[in-house]
Amino acid sequence: MKTRQVVFTVAAILAAFSLGSSTQRAERVLGTPSSLGNGTVASYAEFDGSGALKAIGVVFSAGALDALPTAPSDGHRCFDANNDGVIDLATECSAWHEHVLPVPSEVSRRPDVPFKWALLNWNPYGHIPAGVFDKPHFDVHFYIEPIENIFALQRGTCGLEFLRCDQYALARKPMPRNYVPSNFQDLGAAAPAMGNHLMDPTTHEFHGEMFTRHWIYGVYDGRVIFYEEMVARSYMLSKPDRCFPIQSPDAVALTGYYPTRSCIRYAPGKDEYTVSIEDFVLRKASPPGPVRDEASDNL
Repeated sequence: MKTRQVVFTVAAILAAFSLGSSTQRAERVLGTPSSLGNGTVASYAEFDGSGALKAIGVVFSAGALDALPTAPSDGHRCFDANNDGVIDLATECSAWHEHVLPVPSEVSRRPDVPFKWALLNWNPYGHIPAGVFDKPHFDVHFYIEPIENIFALQRGTCGLEFLRCDQYALARKPMPRNYVPSNFQDLGAAAPAMGNHLMDPTTHEFHGEMFTRHWIYGVYDGRVIFYEEMVARSYMLSKPDRCFPIQSPDAVALTGYYPTRSCIRYAPGKDEYTVSIEDFVLRKASPPGPVRDEASDNL
């Protein structure tokens, strides 16, 4: 009789432990949602049972991919280029719709996580380079740089994305070689309220294949300011469940946890889409190396 009671007691303890472990296996914390299309988008963070960071991402309800804005611009980033006192949305405003998504405080307050907020841009007609990324898509930025510095980058008259000229020069300042992989190149995509976008022209979409997604390093004034996953709306609607390794730089400027893969998923049980950075590893800060030679690096 006592043996049976002991067995039942041990079984009960094991069952309770198992239940507790399963409920703590992954916890998602949501940021403040924002309306988009027929749904919502929000930032999120996920932690394992020990509290270790698993993912930072943006979650789209299924309806968020429907009834998206078709106007070229939301009118946020404009400049009266011809000085006529009238803003022309079609020619004097940046062609995107932006949503600021603060990362949950459980992450943003941690000194060991450099990524503090997210910026989601919907591009109804895509953007440069023509013939590569000129399809409807989302730009999902995970920012290291404070938001006040980013929104100080103003529309102007310089470059393909019309940045203020003094800021355009800083945006194209050569990067230390050890802070960005060498195949990520400066194609002149320095934009207001974002920064410069270093792209990898060795990828398939630069060579005649369909654009689905593309990884970008954001830079300004010689430092990395954001990580970005760019993803076509058509690819998201295909309901993918895929992760892609991030080509990491040799060194980082700030000590902290950095992702090693980017994931784009559709979850049928929740009827939602996520774009996330995952598999974080702790990296120690290193001093900048020699700057990239624009001629030899093909910048």
